[in-house]
Amino acid sequence: MSEVTAAERAPWYRGIGRAQWRSLFAANLGWLFDGFETYALILTAGTVLHQLEPGAPAGQVSFLTGATIAVTLLGWGVGGMLGGVFADYFGRRRALLTSMVAYAAFTGLTAVSWSWTSFLVLRFVTGFALGSEWGTGTSLVAEMWPARARAKAAGLMQCGLGLGFFIASACWYFVAPLGPSSWRYMFLIGVLPAVFALWLRRTVPESKPWEGARRQRRDLRRRDRAQLTERERSYTTFTLRAILTDPKLRRVTVIGSLMSLVTTLGWWGISTWVPAYVATLAAGSGENGAAWASRAGMIYNGGAIAGYIAFGFLADRLGRRPAVMLFFGASLVLTPVLFLWTHSLQIAVVVLIVNGFFTLGQYTWMPVWLPELYPTHLRATGAAFVFNAARFIAFLGPLLSGAIISQLGGYGTAATTVGLIYVLGLAIAPMCPETRGVRLPES
Repeated sequence: MSEVTAAERAPWYRGIGRAQWRSLFAANLGWLFDGFETYALILTAGTVLHQLEPGAPAGQVSFLTGATIAVTLLGWGVGGMLGGVFADYFGRRRALLTSMVAYAAFTGLTAVSWSWTSFLVLRFVTGFALGSEWGTGTSLVAEMWPARARAKAAGLMQCGLGLGFFIASACWYFVAPLGPSSWRYMFLIGVLPAVFALWLRRTVPESKPWEGARRQRRDLRRRDRAQLTERERSYTTFTLRAILTDPKLRRVTVIGSLMSLVTTLGWWGISTWVPAYVATLAAGSGENGAAWASRAGMIYNGGAIAGYIAFGFLADRLGRRPAVMLFFGASLVLTPVLFLWTHSLQIAVVVLIVNGFFTLGQYTWMPVWLPELYPTHLRATGAAFVFNAARFIAFLGPLLSGAIISQLGGYGTAATTVGLIYVLGLAIAPMCPETRGVRLPES
């Protein structure tokens, strides 16, 4: 049902209350720490390998780096899917709080890894803890913000990832010179979310729509299942099963998962190599490669932050589907532009900004579009499933890119090959239902 009211003609932020801003800040903060942790791994993986696996042949470093990132993604996928289920049954706020505390504990333990094997195990568990923050925060924001501002709020939430990436790059710029164990300091910084979890517990309210769905689920479970309608039975069915057995929800779940695969595999298989590629360009120009690797991360994520925010506004102006296709198409073109046709640092700076805007900024389609496709009692499960299921395949992106680099050499061939995945996105996106200006489904 379309919502065209006088309120929609007012500035999008008019009438937004403290509880709504706090929910957005909490979701943004959780995603910021996820971004910090993720990019800290990308920046430090090579240093970690050289210290924990000093005997590894130089030709295997790229492959082992890809394997380390892949294990983190795998843990993220498992934790994310289970975290969405947890959020639908036990609440958005409780799930977000639990995830923050668990993440802070295990990333701190990562700093004391004594071997590459122990590092991999702790990366998997840390990824597991990280996973549930996105689906929980996305559902919380979507349910607390009005339709006229929901997409913009989703973009502001999603930009937390870019902010985390940017902060990680800035921290590494200063921490990297501290010696071979500098990577340990980066992961110790990740303990900070435990402090903010205390603030979250005291000040961020629970989602009212979720509380209503919880009451309805509890009441329906007391009744004879045989006497329930099909809609009522979905409240008493395990959430993961519900989104995969209902024909309508199964269709959007499959389409959404394919689109999520495009975004996730494309980014992880391409952007993982941005710092290393720019470092190579810098070294060829007589510049400090390590310093430029950090700068590249900051420049790239500066563009990404703008892309995250801009997508929310574009999705409201153009529609969800056209905005997604614009970002997929631009990412397809910009990947070879960066990795094959850019050979100077000056041009690379400009291309990095634009590339980050589209390849990483496109992630906002998920917090904008996915909550509008699932009812409240299945929203976190559905959004988290689509967002995270792709990781069970996308973790192959870094492995594939690392293998191509090891065998053929050069980042351009690997990145451009993986970047062809955006063709699939352009083919699939038109099949997803347009939801601009539509109320969130409640049942």
